[in-house]
Amino acid sequence: MAEAIALMDIDEEENQNHLSKPNKGKNVVVPATPPGGKATPWVEKYRPQSLADVAAHRDIIDTSYYLLSLSRVSVIYTRFRVQVQFCVLANNYEIVDRLTSENRLPHLLLYGPPGTGKTSTILAVARKLYGAQYHNMILELNASDDRGIDVVRKQIQDFASTQSFSFGAKISVKLVLLDEADAMTKDAQFALRRVIEKYTKNTRFALICNHVNKIIPALQSRCTRFRFAPLDPMHVGERLKHVIEAEGLDVPESGLEALKCLSNGDMRKALNILQSTHMASQQITEETVYLCTGNPLPQDVQQITHWLLNESFAESYKRISEIKTRKGLALVDIVREVTMFVFKIKMQSDIRVPLINDLADIEYRLSFGCNDKLQLGSLIASFTRARSALVAAAN
Repeated sequence: MAEAIALMDIDEEENQNHLSKPNKGKNVVVPATPPGGKATPWVEKYRPQSLADVAAHRDIIDTSYYLLSLSRVSVIYTRFRVQVQFCVLANNYEIVDRLTSENRLPHLLLYGPPGTGKTSTILAVARKLYGAQYHNMILELNASDDRGIDVVRKQIQDFASTQSFSFGAKISVKLVLLDEADAMTKDAQFALRRVIEKYTKNTRFALICNHVNKIIPALQSRCTRFRFAPLDPMHVGERLKHVIEAEGLDVPESGLEALKCLSNGDMRKALNILQSTHMASQQITEETVYLCTGNPLPQDVQQITHWLLNESFAESYKRISEIKTRKGLALVDIVREVTMFVFKIKMQSDIRVPLINDLADIEYRLSFGCNDKLQLGSLIASFTRARSALVAAAN
């Protein structure tokens, strides 16, 4: 009978310098690591580990390196704190990198659309600040945690109030990372305001959110704000090529363009689509990408728009209903893609504007679960009015 392996034996063999947690006499089953790490989501597998690895946000003016040393940095002295305000016209990463290198990191507020590198940036900052003590020096709370006032008064305040002993860390200042901070209640935000003021001497706070307008002004004024815009398709493509090469994938140029188009500047979304499409098909072409995500193909959008602009109401309704059923398309996806197509075609402004307004209303109603058949009829009716206006303008 094979001898059972205890957890303490494994810990002692893998790391001689760290104390192992007692297993209270229980034997454990050690699961085998998946070959090649295929079980790891690529979003985490290829998350940047340093500021230099973060994609995009590098189209910067030459004065970015001088923001901390020249008069463009305005320092407001109050009785309890020093607040550094920046006019953010330069590279987010170079500024943060400079602040980190000089141990002058202020409280941070990173905001912008999802998948633009906010969390990756602050985690890279933490690794640079603390090195091997990374996990001991930060408190990370995300959207899955309770965000009420009790968390601020207990968990966050307890962490911020204790003195840190940074064995091997570059600095002794701790970091509290609040991801999805816009989900915090107003009471919790007001409580956090006082905690930030009280423990600034030994703790820095980094707030990450998608909607900065949901953060109270009192918190915004205590942080240096950095806006993360959607990634440029060029930077998304560069990062995707790195992952494609590392994974040995077969992705033609058309498939790469489809990934960039559907990501809309969201790197997380691009990697998730790439991985899910790879699981469904060996070759990642434009068609397989659109089929995997359920979005209508560009040629389908062109065909639907042709029917809307040229066929009768009854014929358009019949054909669009057929292609919806046959390809499993959602009407809201059709409306969004048709809207983008309307922006590209030649059309007088006085005709285009009402049409775009109608399409926006249809998408809004669909988001509330209104009947698809009624909204499809409204879509065709909007294009019928636009077609009549185009004919009248031509005559």
